[in-house]
Amino acid sequence: MRDFLVAGNWKMNGYAAGNTALVAGIAAGVPHSARVKVLLCPPFPYLASVVAQLQGSNVAVGAQTVSEHQSGAFTGEVAPAMLRDVGCEYVIVGHSERRALYGETSAAVAGKFKAALGAGLKPILCVGETLEEREAGSTESVVDEQLGAVIDTVGIAAFASAVVAYEPVWAIGTGKTASPEQAQEVHRHIRALLAGHDADIAESTQILYGGSMKGENAAGLLGMPDIDGGLIGGASLKAVDFLAIANAAAQG
Repeated sequence: MRDFLVAGNWKMNGYAAGNTALVAGIAAGVPHSARVKVLLCPPFPYLASVVAQLQGSNVAVGAQTVSEHQSGAFTGEVAPAMLRDVGCEYVIVGHSERRALYGETSAAVAGKFKAALGAGLKPILCVGETLEEREAGSTESVVDEQLGAVIDTVGIAAFASAVVAYEPVWAIGTGKTASPEQAQEVHRHIRALLAGHDADIAESTQILYGGSMKGENAAGLLGMPDIDGGLIGGASLKAVDFLAIANAAAQG
């Protein structure tokens, strides 16, 4: 049976004093369950301080993106080894906002995924469709292309050290949420795609839901057989809201 991962993506939010209070509140309320891991992904400037504050806790830290390069003349970029150096365990790659706002292609995302693995980070690969793509009936083909680009680059065995997050772009920050059944349908498709390459890898890979999960809808989503946690945006910025999701996972 797969464990749950509840990951908070702060996006471009936070400030030093507020972060300290938020992290303290989350660390104090994390459920005592061997089946639930909690992860926080703050902006780059706060990674080291959040790692330091969480020393000795059961909460992991990750970054929101990473360069595919190891070092060099890439102004403004952050290398995978740098993230490991400050204590990160995970890194998000291919988030829909990175794809849409910064033009990250599936090939570029695959390069970031490979670089992250090479530095000992666990990548969280985001895949998902826009509203237009869903309405056109293209959800599966979009997901297949995004996931396939990574499999072609690193091979299926790499997913033994990775996480997949399905984020329906139409449900991020819009107030809309895929129903548990809609989300499960795509999660099942992702697992079947992985199983087409390796059944054991498919069975063990955590697939998170990343489309406006909240305390009110978490239990229904996490009760689906192929949903193994959440990649949480807005609800991760308040300890009580984020912990409500973690507690729903612990009871799942």
